[in-house]
Amino acid sequence: MARILDNHLMEDEEALEPTLRPRYLKEYIGQDKAKEQLKIFIEAAKMRDEALDHVLLFGPPGLGKTTMAFVIANELGVSLKQTAGPAIEKAGDLVALLNDLEPGDVLFIDEIHRLPMAVEEVLYSAMEDFYIDIMIGSGDTSHSVHLDLPPFTLIGATTRAGMLSNPLRARFGITGHMQYYSVEALTDIVERTAAIFTMAIEHDAAVELARRSRGTPRIANRLLKRVRDYAQIMGDGQINKEVTDKALTMLDVDHEGLDYVDQKILKTMIELYQGGPVGLGTLSVNIAEERDTVEDMYEPYLIQKGFMMRTKTGRVATAKAYEHLGYTYPTEN
Repeated sequence: MARILDNHLMEDEEALEPTLRPRYLKEYIGQDKAKEQLKIFIEAAKMRDEALDHVLLFGPPGLGKTTMAFVIANELGVSLKQTAGPAIEKAGDLVALLNDLEPGDVLFIDEIHRLPMAVEEVLYSAMEDFYIDIMIGSGDTSHSVHLDLPPFTLIGATTRAGMLSNPLRARFGITGHMQYYSVEALTDIVERTAAIFTMAIEHDAAVELARRSRGTPRIANRLLKRVRDYAQIMGDGQINKEVTDKALTMLDVDHEGLDYVDQKILKTMIELYQGGPVGLGTLSVNIAEERDTVEDMYEPYLIQKGFMMRTKTGRVATAKAYEHLGYTYPTEN
């Protein structure tokens, strides 16, 4: 059975995301604190007819960082150029992107923490003073070329803000911490998505789906599509709470939103390491997942829900994890 955080599923369904993305802040559900701040900063920049200050959006995957970048560009009334940190391999790639910008445009760099250092250093002067100096040629024929850039807004998105260098982080004037969504906000998102795709869904079913979506809109939308499939084949097409529960149970998504891998992580800690502490590398090997995948995609939710703790000596399963999985929590004599 495919997992709800499977990277291949994310890639396959990216083509559907533009139809679901809100275009403006008033349409964007959730992230109220970030929206309130951005609304003020955007309006102020527009009143002064200036480019918006550079924006750093950080938080776990699937919380709407890319969507927020498009919303900011729409609110500013400018074009957005999109790329990703790993795609910018050398300074020349960055120069080509920056040279294509019009005054006020937005350059969105996803996974900005993965920029090569040589590229990042070129970005410093571009962000701060809107110019770049590049070396052309080699050896005795090499010389520096100065290029002035139009004022622009860089929006960087990252799941690992701690990996950003201090000089790069300091050049962002606006930061937005993307939080996990409430059940209420996710319910609104599920019902909005259902309306866009003309799915028949009952409110109780939308609430149940939202409750089991790990506080993440991307997962809520993905699960809704799988529940729709189940309702069409195993029911009459109507998505109610009973059908939703059966479909999500089939997908190994429990009532706390934990999938097979989440449960495997916790069970490994409890059964093999007496609840921990256990190192991340050891844990990753035991469950046959990449270390970065565990740290970026699974750990944040398990910690936020109180199933796991990070300590100086490793990861520890909490009493809540024992109780949720049906284990007896060890008590000291």
